[in-house]
Amino acid sequence: MRSFRTVPTPFALAAFLLASAAAHAQNTPAGGDAPTMPTVVVNASADASAEGLSKAYAGGQVARGGRMGILGSVDMMDAPFGSTSYTQQFIADQQARSVGDLLQSDPAVRLSRGYGNFQEVYVIRGFALDSDDVAYNGLYGVLPRQYVSPELLERVEVFRGASAFLNGAAPGGSGIGGAINLMPKRAGNAPLTELTVGVESGGHAYAAIDVARRFGENREWGVRVNAARRQGETAVQREDHDVGMFSVGLDYRGRHVRLSADAGYQNFALTAPRPSVAIGGVAVLPGAPDAAQNFAQPWSDSKERDVFGTARAEVDLARDVVAWAAFGGRSTKEANSLAEPSLASVNGDATVSRFDNARKQQIRTGELGVRGKLQTGAVRHTLVASWSGHWNEAKNAYAIGNAFATNIYAPVDVAAPATPYAGGIMSDPRLTQKTILSSYALADTMAFLDDKLLLTVGLRRQQIRDAGYDYNTSVLQGKAYDESATTPVAGIVFKTGKNVSLYANYIEALVKGPAASGTYAENGQRRNVDNMGEVFAPYKSKQKEIGVKYDGGKLGMSAALFTTAKPLLAVAGKRAEMNGEQRNRGVELSIFGTPVQGVRLLGGLTWLDARHSRTGVAANNDKRPIGAPQTQLSVGGEWDVPGAPGLSLNARAIYTSTQYADLANSKQLPSWTRVDLGARYLTQVAGHDVTLRARVDNATDRNYWSSAVSSFNIGSLVLAAPRTVVVSGSVAF
Repeated sequence: MRSFRTVPTPFALAAFLLASAAAHAQNTPAGGDAPTMPTVVVNASADASAEGLSKAYAGGQVARGGRMGILGSVDMMDAPFGSTSYTQQFIADQQARSVGDLLQSDPAVRLSRGYGNFQEVYVIRGFALDSDDVAYNGLYGVLPRQYVSPELLERVEVFRGASAFLNGAAPGGSGIGGAINLMPKRAGNAPLTELTVGVESGGHAYAAIDVARRFGENREWGVRVNAARRQGETAVQREDHDVGMFSVGLDYRGRHVRLSADAGYQNFALTAPRPSVAIGGVAVLPGAPDAAQNFAQPWSDSKERDVFGTARAEVDLARDVVAWAAFGGRSTKEANSLAEPSLASVNGDATVSRFDNARKQQIRTGELGVRGKLQTGAVRHTLVASWSGHWNEAKNAYAIGNAFATNIYAPVDVAAPATPYAGGIMSDPRLTQKTILSSYALADTMAFLDDKLLLTVGLRRQQIRDAGYDYNTSVLQGKAYDESATTPVAGIVFKTGKNVSLYANYIEALVKGPAASGTYAENGQRRNVDNMGEVFAPYKSKQKEIGVKYDGGKLGMSAALFTTAKPLLAVAGKRAEMNGEQRNRGVELSIFGTPVQGVRLLGGLTWLDARHSRTGVAANNDKRPIGAPQTQLSVGGEWDVPGAPGLSLNARAIYTSTQYADLANSKQLPSWTRVDLGARYLTQVAGHDVTLRARVDNATDRNYWSSAVSSFNIGSLVLAAPRTVVVSGSVAF
């Protein structure tokens, strides 16, 4: 049974805000002016650049453009790539509890999970992007890797497509289908003090404070402080989340120099988090259990503490020449006790093995660059040169316990088993991995015909050094590799008129090579490949794309056709080689803005044809990859209710077609549709601006498997969250 607890103090404040707003609404004259929140003009830039962040598009949910690696901030109509930049207003109005929660609105993205853990994984164009490979203000690996508090963020920028040239190779080895960059908050011109409190299903409480000020004779110095706490049981029975976050963002905007810095701390603790379900040896996938049910063991948990920071500087060297430098780092300590069920029958019978791990990680990263403009005849050039570096040292240890039986429909709780099998020392993990990446890049964007034709060309030379070490002795295992590769880019934009841009691009992804794995048949038995564990050189994925963008001032639309080819590990004879291929072809459609006054629209459609070929296993050829749906639809709308000043209603529908949990495509997850409903009310209480928000996710309370996790070519199932009600109130002082 669900336990009852004393209501935390933040709920009392939430109740006060709701009651006060209701009382005020009764006294608001009918047909009066709609209350509005104060507009803050932000001149300080999150990335310390002179141009600052792209302006919000009509409706305020997305921006006109976003950061594109070394190319800087690019307007959507000038970019030869597809991207969407979600604003802080949209993050707040969605009451997003995580980055993945927000990206449910993106038709090119679906949320999945790390193998055996609770790390968010973003599937973009059918390829996984691990949260390790999400950038913060342009730098990889700085933010906490399992969960990022949305209170940190001013923008969530989604780049669709390969991005090795723009950002360098992703250090975690993902990011083939796209990239995500998160931008920090900065102090605006107007002072800000805002308190937000909320509650959601299960008794989960939330409180946050956001304070910003500018100082100096010309208000050149800025500081912004954010703190947040989430605590309590979620809508999933017995599952408890405890998140604490504190961050400080500083900036200086001088005449020729711009500086910014961020420092943050986050504590992320899960108790009895509901795990994924490994498909095991079942021939048919079982139906999804009750979405509110929890088959986690009561002793299972996941804990992560992170301290992180960045610093950026940009200097005007001449009228049209700027140089920049950026550095960042993170220190992480993790401890997990995991218990993922592995299916044994279609009736939900499963076996569970306890798996504990301890992890410490140190990351340092940085980049240097210079950007300048010059004219050669009728051609205007924007030239860029940059260097980037990334250093990662990870210390790990693990312990494994004996297996026990359970059932995902009727879970069996057991005492925590002993862990007789171990690697390393849990109390003092040893060095197990060291990765060093460095690269330099050159690019030229040429403008012809009075900026109607834009051509971007460039090259990045990337070096990847990676080594693995024994868990107990930290002695080098196998052969460390040190490989380099060059990734080019070519992009073109042609503006056929004031409102239409045609574009095309060729760009590559670069990923560190996998370790050889797999089996082959011999004398009726399966044997490991002869080169088991051999590390391959970095490999490239090649993308071609064409598209069109429309900017109607109030309404924007885009359409794109793309194809991406990725080398695939395949067994040939008795060896594993990079002979196979995964090719993802697709169509993307998106729409955003305000089609009519008082209505905001955001969404789109992705159709994907993803196939494997030359896999070395005949049954797997021409089959779909694990966890890559063919059709994804996300459509959301918001409506300002006439005659009810300050009141807006919103709804969002998310559709995901069938997907597979195995390489032979014999185990299929059914398609699913989710409907979310919400409302927002703006008013004033005692002279203070107040925003009240309410949201119901999965309003129809559907039970379904939301995604298939793929790791080592093995599938696991993620059960969707049940109907979840979220209510919050914000007051500005």
